[in-house]
Amino acid sequence: MLILIKGIEDYMLPCLNKKLFGFECMGCGLQRSLALLIKGEFISAFYMYPAIYTLIALIGFIVLNSFKNFKNGNKIITILAILNVVIIIVSYLLKLYLK
Repeated sequence: MLILIKGIEDYMLPCLNKKLFGFECMGCGLQRSLALLIKGEFISAFYMYPAIYTLIALIGFIVLNSFKNFKNGNKIITILAILNVVIIIVSYLLKLYLK
C-alpha cells in the first residue's frame, strides 16, 4: 500500500494550462492535494488546495443523495457547489497575486 501511495505521484497529469500559457489554472494542486490526503498529511493537503475538503463533502453528499433523496438535497448541493466555487476562486486569486 505504501509503495502505491509513493508511486502515485509518478502518474499525475501535468497542467496543460501551465505548460501552454505559463501560469497555473484554478485546478492546479488538486492531484497533489489528493496524494497528500492519502498520505495522511491533512494540513499540507489544505494548503496545497484549500477546496479539497469542501469538494469531498460535495461529492460525498451527491453520492448519499443519489441513494437516499433528502428533502432539501438540491439546495444543499447548490450551497456546497457555490461554496466550492467561491473557495476555488478566492484561493486562486490569492495564490496568483500573493506570489
